[in-house]
Amino acid sequence: MKPLIAIVGPTAVGKSKLALALARKFNGEIINADSRQIYRYMDIGTAKPSLEDRNLIPHHLIDIVNPDEQFSLALYQKLASEAVNLIWQRDKIPFLVGGTGLYIWAFLEGWSVPEVPPDPEFRRRKEAEARSKGKEALFKELEKVDPEQAKKIDPRNVRRVIRALEVYQATGIPFSQLQRRNPPPFSTLIIGLTTAREELYRRIDARVEKMIEQGLIEETKRLVEKGYGFELPSMSGIGYKEIGLFLQGKLSLPEAIQRIKFETHRFARHQYAWFRLNDSRIHWLDVSSEFENQAAELVSQFLARGVTHEIHKVSSYRQ
Repeated sequence: MKPLIAIVGPTAVGKSKLALALARKFNGEIINADSRQIYRYMDIGTAKPSLEDRNLIPHHLIDIVNPDEQFSLALYQKLASEAVNLIWQRDKIPFLVGGTGLYIWAFLEGWSVPEVPPDPEFRRRKEAEARSKGKEALFKELEKVDPEQAKKIDPRNVRRVIRALEVYQATGIPFSQLQRRNPPPFSTLIIGLTTAREELYRRIDARVEKMIEQGLIEETKRLVEKGYGFELPSMSGIGYKEIGLFLQGKLSLPEAIQRIKFETHRFARHQYAWFRLNDSRIHWLDVSSEFENQAAELVSQFLARGVTHEIHKVSSYRQ
């Protein structure tokens, strides 16, 4: 079985830096598994790898759609599979890197995602309901028709709630019953990066300050000037949403920055619901230790022995 190495963990913990070092050492290429780095023009707010790093090591699935274009999990799986096969054809090692648990586990566990096309009118109607009746009312609707899927979704994640309702509306079958799992035919090593909560928050806050220094405000202005409104899913992500409120005069800049930090802290906690510290499939490394050497040793042993780390068909992860 051919090898694949995944590097997972919360935001700002150092996944990209480690992936770059390991890809250089083990003749690899990197496949993005961050749901926001797929968008063009959104560089600073998504903490994309620099052009220098991307020229040093080939990166896949970055800058593949415009901010106003639809993108689905099924399409991600298809493109990731094509990238992995291309890397193997070049006799290189694919490194799947990112913090979007939905993307990571869907690919590693071989989820069969329903190919139900988006229904713009249905989505607009449900978004209006969420605004008028509240997110909770929409979530209760999902609990009635698909309680199993509701357990996997954060009630605040309106887009995912609507998508589950959309699939049920189109097929008459609960989304949860359509998500079969067919483990893909490759050997996987999963390395997880973590650190103490206080240190992670410090890293997040430092990254947010750096984003402001690098020009997040100007980048957001450019996106608006290109015609990308704040109602788009891409523009409602952490960072762009808060800077948008600042640009609209609804928040002061210090308030916007503090809110970005707070929301990113919350997001990092949420990521640990996808990547659990007690998950035996993940080799967790604390970034306060000699984790780069430890990671290199894990990869070296994995490639030498051809160890297969089974990816279970049934996952208990929630978002």
